[in-house]
Amino acid sequence: MTYIFDRLKEASTWRGIALIVGGFGVQVAPDLIPAIGAAVTAAIGLIEVIRRG
Repeated sequence: MTYIFDRLKEASTWRGIALIVGGFGVQVAPDLIPAIGAAVTAAIGLIEVIRRG
């Protein structure tokens, strides 16, 4: 359990989660690819802004 919590503190984990969620969104609604791409990009940007450095 400690291993999981340690990984959740890493920015790369959250970037990966954002990309995985974005990938599922593309499969669900292919006509929304530009909007999903923008949302994933925004999520990764937010992660980079609030993460500890």
